[in-house]
Amino acid sequence: MTDTWTIIQYLILGLVQGITEPLPISSSGHIVIVRELFGIETKGLSFEIFVNFASLLAILLIYRHDIMRLIKNGSLYLMKGNDTYKNDFHFIMYLIIATIPVGVIGLLFNDVIGEVLSGTNVVGFTLLITAAAVWIIRHRSGKKADEDLSTKDALIVGIAQTFAVMPGISRSGASIVASMLVGMKQETALRFSFLLYIPVSLGTTIIEVPDFIISPEFSTLLVPNLIAFFASFIATYVAFKWLKNIMAKGNLGYFSYYCLIVGILVILFL
Repeated sequence: MTDTWTIIQYLILGLVQGITEPLPISSSGHIVIVRELFGIETKGLSFEIFVNFASLLAILLIYRHDIMRLIKNGSLYLMKGNDTYKNDFHFIMYLIIATIPVGVIGLLFNDVIGEVLSGTNVVGFTLLITAAAVWIIRHRSGKKADEDLSTKDALIVGIAQTFAVMPGISRSGASIVASMLVGMKQETALRFSFLLYIPVSLGTTIIEVPDFIISPEFSTLLVPNLIAFFASFIATYVAFKWLKNIMAKGNLGYFSYYCLIVGILVILFL
């Protein structure tokens, strides 16, 4: 039977994953920090990817209407070639193009990243990088809407996202920063970033979660794992709404301050 403290630990992990996944402060880095603080043993990146799947489901719920529209209009464009649906079809192509770089990096270096680049010292320094990147675009506001994107924009965002394979580099932060640097409007940057999160997260889930679920650790800690999963789902949904509000008010700089402070504390004390 699982003890109460273990359940609390996993609840904390789930909440941390859920809160930090949408925010530009690195969910993977915070999971590493919390595991170190509480002495929670979760080997490699498998547990992180499991709770990340819960975050994926929350994002799918949030963007369900956009996803259905893109699927419908993209299919109609392929079948009919009607220019009415061209912009949505191109948007899908840009998402695919932006997914390729991180997919290649993940397949080639996934094991190295999980075992070598997950130390707290690495996280401390990469959080400082995230802080600097978010600071650069804190007041930036572009003009590009969905229909104004290009292959070059998609490649730049996709390449920027590859740096987020390192714990401490925020995926949402990297993609939002790159999206805004190429001139996207905040709404477009947010949509492109989180729709791009879907294929990336699906890919890592397909690779890692089956092995995680059939492992002895999962079955013996079924209740804590499920609690972490549902906590991550709910927290992701709430945190995304908060991020959207913060971006609308031009307050992204607060995340830069946060990452700077946490990064320094991790380097000094963990």
